[in-house]
Amino acid sequence: MKKVLKLEEVAQFIFGIYLFSLLDFEWWWFLILILSPDIGMIGYILGNRVGAWSYNIFHHKGIAILVYLGGVYLQLEWLQLVGIILFAHASLDRMLGYGLKYEKGFKFTHLGNL
Repeated sequence: MKKVLKLEEVAQFIFGIYLFSLLDFEWWWFLILILSPDIGMIGYILGNRVGAWSYNIFHHKGIAILVYLGGVYLQLEWLQLVGIILFAHASLDRMLGYGLKYEKGFKFTHLGNL
């Protein structure tokens, strides 16, 4: 089952790349920004609870989709870009086994312990 879930995340990451290709940005933007959602880890400076919440906000696919759709509705490519980066990054992380965090600590995720 783990392989099927990882394949699903691969497909979603590829979908994120496809959506990015529809925008009018140079490819280097994707390469530079793909790791930017990890800024959510900074919350761990303030403890596990704040860290989990800040990390999860930047890695929640539902939020990513809402941001992207907001960009589509408002016709703002930069907002679409933010949504795509959030979505693709979350898929990449889950491909690698990093899931949404529990408040117990960084290594406790919805995909199991790291």
